[in-house]
Amino acid sequence: MAAVLALLALTASAGCTRTASDPEPASGPTVTAAIASRGVATHATALEAAHALTVKGRAPRTGYDRDLFGGGWVDTDRNGCDTRNDILARDLGATTVEPGTQGCVVLSGLLEDPYSGDLIPFQRGSTTSAEIQIDHVVALGDAWQKGAQAWDGATRVRFANDPLNLLAVSGPLNQQKGDGDAATWLPPNKPYRCAYAARIVAVKHAYGLWVTQAEQDALVRLLTACPAEPLPR
Repeated sequence: MAAVLALLALTASAGCTRTASDPEPASGPTVTAAIASRGVATHATALEAAHALTVKGRAPRTGYDRDLFGGGWVDTDRNGCDTRNDILARDLGATTVEPGTQGCVVLSGLLEDPYSGDLIPFQRGSTTSAEIQIDHVVALGDAWQKGAQAWDGATRVRFANDPLNLLAVSGPLNQQKGDGDAATWLPPNKPYRCAYAARIVAVKHAYGLWVTQAEQDALVRLLTACPAEPLPR
């Protein structure tokens, strides 16, 4: 523990305050009327919502590009901090921030990683930041093949920066997951799988994304073991 505390005390020099060259947050209506009116409160549990998801085949990946969801992390909620730092501040404990950044730039912290169950120290830096990454629980590539191709650009930016769909997690496990869905990849930390499945269901329900039959079967199987699991808000 002494080693962990010592590591948390370290800081790295890096700034990410917004400049004129940074991408502007999406303006105007960022979610279509159909998506905005689709509330998760219509289902009492994640299991009920999983049964209600639309089931269709996976569309071709043709035309997919990460930049179609925005060029990177932006400040969609206009709090002065980009989304990556917002999620680090939300999910890490014992955080320190860089002076002069209005509390935005997280320099260090400690993550109780939901995917592995491990306690992972974070230190901002060119060789250390990647140890903790921000995962899109519903991967952008998966979303593209299950409905996001029809969205406008502002909705895709909103989706890519929506805290409901984001978690700070182990970098190696995030890379291992890639664009996998619940039928092809699950967190090794089995006690977290109910919450993981519930978050996928909440995101897909809120944004009107469909699931394949294999994905729905996997979600229902996971949530049947925890039928009272609520939908994340």
